[in-house]
Amino acid sequence: MDQNIESFLTDLFEAAVDAADPLRALGRALPERPSGKTVVIGAGKGAAQLAQAFEKLWDGPLEGVVVTRYGYSAPCKHIRVMEAAHPVPDEAGLAATDALFGAVEGLGPDDLVVALVCGGGSSLLPCPAEGLTFEDEIALNECLLASGAPIGVMNMIRKQISGIKGGRLALAAHPARVVTLVVSDVPGDDPAQVASGPTVPDRTTREAAKAAARTYGIDLPPKIAAFLDGDTNLPPLPDDPGFDGNDVRVVASAALSLEAAEKAARAAGVEAVILSDAIEGEAREIARMHAAMARECAAKARPFPPPVVLLSGGETTVTLRAKGRGGRNTEFLLSFALCIDGQAGISALAADTDGIDGSEDNAGAFADGDTAASIRKAGVDPAEMLSKNDAWGAFDAAGSLFVPGPTGTNVNDFRAVLIGALP
Repeated sequence: MDQNIESFLTDLFEAAVDAADPLRALGRALPERPSGKTVVIGAGKGAAQLAQAFEKLWDGPLEGVVVTRYGYSAPCKHIRVMEAAHPVPDEAGLAATDALFGAVEGLGPDDLVVALVCGGGSSLLPCPAEGLTFEDEIALNECLLASGAPIGVMNMIRKQISGIKGGRLALAAHPARVVTLVVSDVPGDDPAQVASGPTVPDRTTREAAKAAARTYGIDLPPKIAAFLDGDTNLPPLPDDPGFDGNDVRVVASAALSLEAAEKAARAAGVEAVILSDAIEGEAREIARMHAAMARECAAKARPFPPPVVLLSGGETTVTLRAKGRGGRNTEFLLSFALCIDGQAGISALAADTDGIDGSEDNAGAFADGDTAASIRKAGVDPAEMLSKNDAWGAFDAAGSLFVPGPTGTNVNDFRAVLIGALP
């Protein structure tokens, strides 16, 4: 890919990430100081950076604990930062769950709990309901990750079998007031879905969760399926008195980040169009839609004449057909690269705004009309790699991986497709 184009696309990604910067995001939404204690709790891949920013902004004493993914820590003076496994829980996550419950134990009505919640918290806070084991929760998580179901469906099911999700952590803090500050990584920015809502309840029912599992063909582990047939551990509803006086604020989202990227593109002299900030669906299929639109723009100057950059966000999914390396953004882009194979004048970046896409160290990758040929030249069949869910291997062979490192925030997928030449 032309280095100027690669730099342009990287600039758009950085603008999107900067818009979700923890210091900037929290500065817009700080609660009033309480007459009692301030306790900070949190979970997610950007929780440590949120905690660090909160310490800088808060004018008063505080204490607390947050949990983040291994390698995503940030130094804090008063808030304990713990690390655990993502996307499959481990024993460290269990310890972190216990620590968060301990932090809110015994609080009174004059105390304030500030919950810093962002994407990734679902796996970082394992807490199997009574009658289930940690191994049962791991089995469910692995099943959901391989299913290709939307994040909302996965979280709907997770809440049914958890002792902390679905608002249960906020109930444990009662009668203290809980203010939840959310960095949204879910389509539609429903705060109850981010990290499966440990402090935010919703009206999800057991029957709805079971119906969703059937709709998406999720083959639930037998013990989980049997548990869902019962009526124990039902999630609390929003009108539970234990939530009275609580507040929830979305402080950063894909919508705000895409608007920042749009502004950056126009400042560089390129028209920008936001397709949607809430795209869901199978990554390789969403890629075909993006590629078809890009080809239409390139060939017929419709619906948008070049030069133009198409921006989109949301959270695609990948149905695992094999155990390759990669994530939903690289899978999207490999499918996209195959769709524009040999096409001039189309370039793209797809990346996860937290800096990590899947299990490797890349956030995503770059692609243009020459990428599929470059992969073949390296001795790798791109179509075969797509069939094996090994998009990382394909882009590694072509030298097209995008590796910015952990960003300290998470507003989910970022896609930028440039049609035409730069000014």
